[in-house]
Amino acid sequence: MKNGGLSGDAPLRVGGVERVTGTQRYAADLQFENVLHLKLVHLNCGHARIKSIDISDALKVAGVRGIVTTADLPQPVPRFGPTIMDWPLLAVNETKFFGEPVAVVAAETREEAQAGADAVKVDFEELPAVLSIDDALNPEMPLVREPELRPGDKFANTNIFKEWNLGHGNIEGAKSAFVLEHEYSFPMVTHFAIEPHVFIAAPDDDGVTIWSPNQHPFVLQKVVAATFKWPLSRVRIIAPDPGGGFGGKGWPLYEPLLTFLALKFKRPVRLLLTLEETFQNVRRASARAQVRSGFDNEGRLTFQEVSTDYLIGAYAAVAPRVVSKGCFVAGGPYICPRVKIRARAIMSHTTPSTAFRGFGTPQGSWGVESQLTEAAARLGIDPVEIRRRNLPKYREEFIPNTTPCDGNWHQVMDSAAEHIGWYAPLAKNRGRGMALGVKSSSTAASSQAMARLLFDGSVLILSGTSDMGQGARTVYTQLASHELGVANNRIRIVMGDTNVVPFDNSTSASRSTVFMGNAILSACSDLKSKFQQQLADELEISADEVVVEAGVVKIPGRNMTFAEALKLCLPTRGEIIGLGTYGNPPVEGHPLGAHPSFWEFNAVATELEVDPETGVVRLIKLVVVSDVGEALNPLQVEAQDEGSAIMGLGHSLMEHMVHDQHGRIVNLGALDYRIPTIKDIPLVLESVLIENGDGPGPMGSKGVGEGGLLSIAAAVGAAVNQAAGVSIRDLPLTAERIWRAIQEKRVNEKQSLPETVASR
Repeated sequence: MKNGGLSGDAPLRVGGVERVTGTQRYAADLQFENVLHLKLVHLNCGHARIKSIDISDALKVAGVRGIVTTADLPQPVPRFGPTIMDWPLLAVNETKFFGEPVAVVAAETREEAQAGADAVKVDFEELPAVLSIDDALNPEMPLVREPELRPGDKFANTNIFKEWNLGHGNIEGAKSAFVLEHEYSFPMVTHFAIEPHVFIAAPDDDGVTIWSPNQHPFVLQKVVAATFKWPLSRVRIIAPDPGGGFGGKGWPLYEPLLTFLALKFKRPVRLLLTLEETFQNVRRASARAQVRSGFDNEGRLTFQEVSTDYLIGAYAAVAPRVVSKGCFVAGGPYICPRVKIRARAIMSHTTPSTAFRGFGTPQGSWGVESQLTEAAARLGIDPVEIRRRNLPKYREEFIPNTTPCDGNWHQVMDSAAEHIGWYAPLAKNRGRGMALGVKSSSTAASSQAMARLLFDGSVLILSGTSDMGQGARTVYTQLASHELGVANNRIRIVMGDTNVVPFDNSTSASRSTVFMGNAILSACSDLKSKFQQQLADELEISADEVVVEAGVVKIPGRNMTFAEALKLCLPTRGEIIGLGTYGNPPVEGHPLGAHPSFWEFNAVATELEVDPETGVVRLIKLVVVSDVGEALNPLQVEAQDEGSAIMGLGHSLMEHMVHDQHGRIVNLGALDYRIPTIKDIPLVLESVLIENGDGPGPMGSKGVGEGGLLSIAAAVGAAVNQAAGVSIRDLPLTAERIWRAIQEKRVNEKQSLPETVASR
């Protein structure tokens, strides 16, 4: 073990037993007295004008206690959102996406609420729906957002929400041996967390308490307070550990609406979404990227021009931040003298997109990494070698005026090549692919922690981070144990209550170990300093004569346990409290608001087999190599990378949401929407950790958890194209899509043969 026994240690996972035995209490397991159950009323199409809503029959349903429509809300209808406040509590005049509620029924039971919702009659006129990027950019199609809601916006009369233009150098001055230009498409996918979305709100004096499996309780608190123009102190968020989030539980959905209902009915209210309703409420932005790349004869990039359109849906939600962070690294992790990036957030009559593991970068990585593989083939250069020639060295700047390369990225890539057996001969119908991924970590953000040393020597650590399966509780226990010398089983991590725990920006951007981990170490250090001073004051000796070490307090002539020392300095009982903060300051003028604290860098290599008669892909081996700085808990790090990679196989090979002409999602639910199962994972799945102790986190750690997904599509795509002898640039790489490409290739080959040969 390194670093005093912390790094490389793998204690029992905190909460692991409860999760695997089913005793973990998730938000949906919480019981409340006198609760009203809610059911949303929505229309059977995406875009419609609401003419009237008749609730008379619904009010007669047994158990129904009230029905709220837009007319019952404050006027103008309150709107909410983490970036701009544009999302109304209920649809105003029109529904903008399939599943947007027009009314909500409150009843004594879920069954009665459902019956009441079924009895609500809505007279509506279906309107043309903007469902794709082409639809959105067609001037003959309707506007998703009314121009009067966008005063002073140059895009007010278009379906472009916002445009970002980044880059450096003048691409027109580039001298290139050849130029590649291709278009790539990335599908719309949903998060598919096992735990359902559930929201509970109860009146609390003149405010509200909300229970939600939310990743960012302090963001939720801020948004709810802003929606109703309240001080933050009137909103309490209790966020039980989510049962999976992946970004889908990061941002407000129905919590503002439930706040209004709880105060209106003066009772707790509860909304549990079905899996089908969850599909209608959270998803990743689909995208289309036009990538134009110049190369010299040695395969070095001379310029990169990347233009990406993200289909963000009906309301902004957190999409502007997703697009801005995604486009910041759209050129990939490469040295390139000239880069031009344009990214657009495009509105549509579809579910508003939100954060999703990778936060906007997988969409661009698919195109840029595929370009490098195609360029290598054109030049006769190995795909690994062309990347080696363009990768920055340690501390070399690859995006001007921001965080340079902060790891040995060549080592990461070479390790992936070695573990996949890159240079070994390939069997028939097999292919190998390699791709690299880079993502910005958290930028301007802060985390605060509190460490409480109780009278018996046990410890409470208070943290605003959410543990949604990434194992934050376990790592924080390890850190506190390491710093204070207290056994793991005498440390408890308290999370998820904005009235109790100190502030944390969010549980996102793979930031929890770095930001909150450092804050916890700082809090423990502060605790030891206060302990030292308090004991010195009580014994009337110099603070220099008191040494607080791991689990031991030393004074002249005596060594004591924490509990023994506490009896001396706290004779009437009590506790000692330490506070810690860690943050990354804002940088004026930076496109992301601040420099990335670190880069999450990853290499993926795969070998697979394609059946030419069916297009079915069989994954032989998948290797995920990550630059982690230092693995504080290797087992958890490996599991995060493996889970991330398998999730990435979803959008690479099978996952995509399909809309019909009415804007309805036709593959709602577990039967019609395919995600990877045990039958789809590689025969061999290997996670490799590169540890050089060069991160900003505790013991030189960096954040992990998203890297395995960033470039999975491009690695799989390269292998599929090699194995099948085709060039597919649209995801997902379904068996049907591969089979059709093979058939088209065969037809083209036959047509290109001389007539006498073709007729044999």
